[in-house]
Amino acid sequence: MRPPTDLAHGAIGNGSVLALVGPDTSIDWLCLPRFDSPSVFGRLLDESKGGRFQFVPERPGTTSMAYLRNTNVLRTEIRTEDGVCELIDFAPRLPAGLGVNAPVEIHRLIRPLEGAPRLRTVFDPRPDYARASVDLAIVAEGLEVLGGPQRLYLHTNVPAASVAEGRAFRVDRPCFFVLSAGRPSDVHDAASVERALELTRAGWRAWSKTCALPTFRPEVVLRSALCLKLHQYIDTGAIVAAATTSIPEALGTERTWDYRFCWLRDAAFVVEALRRLSHLNEGERFVEFLRDVADDGPLQPLYGLGGERDLVEVQLPHLAGFAGTGPVRIGNAAYLQTQHDVMGEMLLCLDTITSDPRTGDHDPALLPLVVRLVTEAMRAADEEDTGLWEFRTLPRHYTFSKVLCWVAANRGARLARKIGDMALSAQWAAWAEARRGPILDAAYNADLGYFTQSLNGRHPDASNLLLATLGIVEPLDPRFVSTVRVYEQQLTAGGLMQRYRHDDDFGATTSAFTICSFWWAEALAMIGELDAAVQLFDRLVAFANPLGLFSEDIEPESGRLLGNFPQAYTHVGLIHAAITIGELLDARHGHFRAWTPWH
Repeated sequence: MRPPTDLAHGAIGNGSVLALVGPDTSIDWLCLPRFDSPSVFGRLLDESKGGRFQFVPERPGTTSMAYLRNTNVLRTEIRTEDGVCELIDFAPRLPAGLGVNAPVEIHRLIRPLEGAPRLRTVFDPRPDYARASVDLAIVAEGLEVLGGPQRLYLHTNVPAASVAEGRAFRVDRPCFFVLSAGRPSDVHDAASVERALELTRAGWRAWSKTCALPTFRPEVVLRSALCLKLHQYIDTGAIVAAATTSIPEALGTERTWDYRFCWLRDAAFVVEALRRLSHLNEGERFVEFLRDVADDGPLQPLYGLGGERDLVEVQLPHLAGFAGTGPVRIGNAAYLQTQHDVMGEMLLCLDTITSDPRTGDHDPALLPLVVRLVTEAMRAADEEDTGLWEFRTLPRHYTFSKVLCWVAANRGARLARKIGDMALSAQWAAWAEARRGPILDAAYNADLGYFTQSLNGRHPDASNLLLATLGIVEPLDPRFVSTVRVYEQQLTAGGLMQRYRHDDDFGATTSAFTICSFWWAEALAMIGELDAAVQLFDRLVAFANPLGLFSEDIEPESGRLLGNFPQAYTHVGLIHAAITIGELLDARHGHFRAWTPWH
């Protein structure tokens, strides 16, 4: 059986909760009542102290786990010497008018398939990051967890004393376990869980059916899309970067961060990936979140799921950390940083969402926000910042930030024109045109043959692989082509693309940041190296865990997944690369006609 530090987990959720389930049936990570709340089960960060919720066969057995097709529902088959059963894990997502009802609940349903296997329940909640003292109280329909920030309830049709004491029970009928936070669940019997399962499965399949998938690797893209959907918080529209905190970028280093917050940059990229797959509701909800936080004060790089601004970073020394690597951190000091690319990404998001004919007319009420974002970007264009990689002590004139300031004016001009303010549109377009050439001239080092991390610099940086996508340079511009070629030699390790190679605040970086490799694949396709792009894409996909999910990083030497998980940014990169490669393959082979079969 794989240890919990192998990241072979599946993710389940409904927009209110997001849990990670290991192949041994253990819920190893769950925060309640929100994605960024304290953990209830945190075995990922400390196997002995973190807490888990697991079913252990009384006799030797094996397990195999997979998603029910086109859903975020997990099925684990448990085979033992005395029988076979299946465990279905899901968070209920129930139809409610034009929306869904997503209670703060996790449902676990065990059904017999052959014989009557005996399982032992390990129900070991450790609320408040394992800092709370816990008592399990037997109540009418199961257990109540006393202790921690709020009460938890476990409804079950298995005798509560057996669950609390870890005694084995026989699976000779459907057995259910419903965990809820704050209030007892309304679910009282196995039939109700079965009904919630059928509605949830049907709802996920209906969502999947509306995905406009590329013809290139559609199954992989759909799994990534379903994963991204889990990252949006249903109450506010905020999109978290990842489900976890403190899974290290590299083992034995201090590169442990809390990603359970809404980075505006990451969220904008998620919105565009889903929009390209024909899902626009997620983008419209995020725009509502953006407008709310903008009204609340100056924009910052990241927020809590409810728009919280103060995300003070502290360490939890009582937890050993993932695979023994600490420190475990909660909160993220990056909320205090200055990152000048944010305005450009917000305007990219506003432009593509509002210009899509399916979203309706351009809202004049957006103009004040557009004016504010463009004005701030133009003001920031001559100032240093900490960059998209969030260097803590290395302010520079970063190329990516300068390009996104240009993007802000360029896209702001488009938005102003569509809204009807031609004077502003002309002013901003002229500013962008005047800035474009100087940015590219200062960012490109002719002696080295590539765009550099900062203006008039020397370091390569994988974020420059996005320059053609952002529109500031054409894909076949010799400077961009040369950049891709040189980066293949200077920024790769084990055939994977790293962010950069120089020392940062914490020394040398060793892991490959996975989205950078997908940027590389997309760039190869854009410069005409389509076959190489396909080969690279397929090699990258092979690094996914057995359920098709990615973390933030890959250890080049071993291929091990590291970094927070599942990482929205990585799945965004996969989707964009697949769509671009697919469109170019279709054009090459004439697959743009009706009745063309899927690859």
